[in-house]
Amino acid sequence: MSDSRPSALRGKSSPRPYVALLRGINVGGKNKLPMKDLCAMFTSAGCTDVRNYIQSGNIVFQAERALAAKLPALITRAIAERCGLQVPVVLRSAEEMRAIPVQNPVLGSGERPEELAVCFLADLPDPARVAALDPHRSPPDAFVVHGREIYLRCPNGFAGTKLTTGYFDSKLATISTFRNWRTVLTLIEMLDG
Repeated sequence: MSDSRPSALRGKSSPRPYVALLRGINVGGKNKLPMKDLCAMFTSAGCTDVRNYIQSGNIVFQAERALAAKLPALITRAIAERCGLQVPVVLRSAEEMRAIPVQNPVLGSGERPEELAVCFLADLPDPARVAALDPHRSPPDAFVVHGREIYLRCPNGFAGTKLTTGYFDSKLATISTFRNWRTVLTLIEMLDG
């Protein structure tokens, strides 16, 4: 069967919504990067409908699947070239983001939203590395690894937890970045709006 689309459209997919989560941007006065500059980098890379949420590196945008696959490396390189910062970028599709509230195993046990966070992993971790994580590392904090997300509940807040990006990065051999529960829900709303 032949493809009846114009040749310029063959092999291209329709733009789809995504979220880019940058680690360590504008936190505690470090790694300062204006969001208008960051949004411009995504637009220059070929993304459309680029919007940010707060100043900590949450970008909602549309892109073709092939471009989205390259974006973490493209944006990391663009930030390094323009700002001299090494900033990891973790990407999720709209479908992956929408699944998070449904799959959250720590939800529904009387927790407050400020107790919850999601740690987004750049790569699917090796099951043996997941099994080797210490569930008692930071009591009373709890976590559950599900796919490329780690769902956390920290009843005493996140400032003193030992469940950090450094811990998860080293133990799971990947890159991670945290978002609190309210930010996760807001990003999903932005994808749907």
